[in-house]
Amino acid sequence: MARDPARNPFRRKTSSQERFTPLRRQVKLPVWGDIGIRLGIAFFLLGMVILIHWYDRAGLIDNVDGDISFLDVVYFTMISVTTTGFGDIAPVSDRARLIEAVLVTPVRIAVLFIFVGAAYDFVIKRSWEKWRMARIQEQLTDHVVVLGYGVSGSQSVGELIERGVDPRCIVVIDPSEERLSEAEKLGVNVMAADATRDVTLQSVRIAEAQSVLVSAGRDDTSILIVLTVRHLAPKVPISVVVRADDNETLARQAGADNVINPVRFTGLLLAGSVKGAHIADYLADLASVGGRVQLVERVVSEAECGKSIAELSSGGQGLRVYRNGRAIGFWENECQTLLPGDVVVEIVPTAARDGDLA
Repeated sequence: MARDPARNPFRRKTSSQERFTPLRRQVKLPVWGDIGIRLGIAFFLLGMVILIHWYDRAGLIDNVDGDISFLDVVYFTMISVTTTGFGDIAPVSDRARLIEAVLVTPVRIAVLFIFVGAAYDFVIKRSWEKWRMARIQEQLTDHVVVLGYGVSGSQSVGELIERGVDPRCIVVIDPSEERLSEAEKLGVNVMAADATRDVTLQSVRIAEAQSVLVSAGRDDTSILIVLTVRHLAPKVPISVVVRADDNETLARQAGADNVINPVRFTGLLLAGSVKGAHIADYLADLASVGGRVQLVERVVSEAECGKSIAELSSGGQGLRVYRNGRAIGFWENECQTLLPGDVVVEIVPTAARDGDLA
């Protein structure tokens, strides 16, 4: 299976192309708010220096009238911080000169960084992003990682949020900043990076994820991502979208637990609609959180052990039991006695499900 690097949006980059790509989450701060924060910090620093100069005004000399007033202190502070320095007011004591060297000089540099956009973007902003990324990473445990934010990826993220998943527990990785800007509006964590690279997946703590959803838009790229994820996270469940039938086997061999073929599923809906006008409608109802019924997968409770799949305490309609990796239908004898560790798939009314969550 060959890849076309020229067309692959997740293609690997050479070391010369690599750059820092932070994991981030949308901060609901308008432009005027950002400007206000910068101005506030600058005025705070200036105010601090004014107070220091006023406290140590005995170490200053006014070569005009010999008297240091509060206005003189404000004036001296402004020309000192802006590095103008007319010489009419100057520090004369050792302590005053030490204050200028140790305190005022760092403030002068900080104020320049605040108002010089390039310095802010390349120094302060980068450090801030690294700090925020570290804070986000500390919270990433039992999270959902979505690799690819195209049609399938965006739909899955929206559905997860509708199902009650905290957006802060969802990480989206995609090379397109335009698509990520849409994801960021939902409050999820985003990263513009290559999902086939180990360093990208390690930065979102892939080994501690609850589940990984892969939809890169190309089967070859999706399968390569599955291989990379499985290498780094041997036990994390992986679901992948592939569009060609012959790639389903490859995806499973790469380590995917669930392989979803939207083309095949669409065909099943179309074929089902021939035999019944409401089959496709019911399946869509079943798949969506906004429908009247929902499919739920869970481990049987202790109280349900020994009972039949038709006697679930949730009141749902049991469909299938997974036992030791084997799927057992509700009509089979093994489903008449549930055992500890069994995983049951059932249909429950949405209203009842919401009540359980509440």
